[in-house]
Amino acid sequence: MYAVIKTGGKQYRVAKDDVLKIERVAGDAGGKVEFKDILLVGSGDSVKIGAPLVSGALVTAELVEHTRGPKLIAFKKRRRKNSRRKKGHRQDLTTIRITSITGA
Repeated sequence: MYAVIKTGGKQYRVAKDDVLKIERVAGDAGGKVEFKDILLVGSGDSVKIGAPLVSGALVTAELVEHTRGPKLIAFKKRRRKNSRRKKGHRQDLTTIRITSITGA
């Protein structure tokens, strides 16, 4: 069984025991988190597509750890004007493990 969930403005295709990094969600490591924004649930040939969400579907995951992504540099330069701007960014991430998918 698999599902497509929406979190952090992105969509992820997940199945049981998948480990993935998503944008930071609240909770402590070892805790549980439930995703209710389920766009699609599939099992073999049967697929339920939400309009926009599948009602009654639920994906449960375990929080593994909180980390930070790699440093990204945003550098802007205007030639011949001695104008430069450099800014760095590191995204807060959460590693989760999918424990169950319930499709209604």
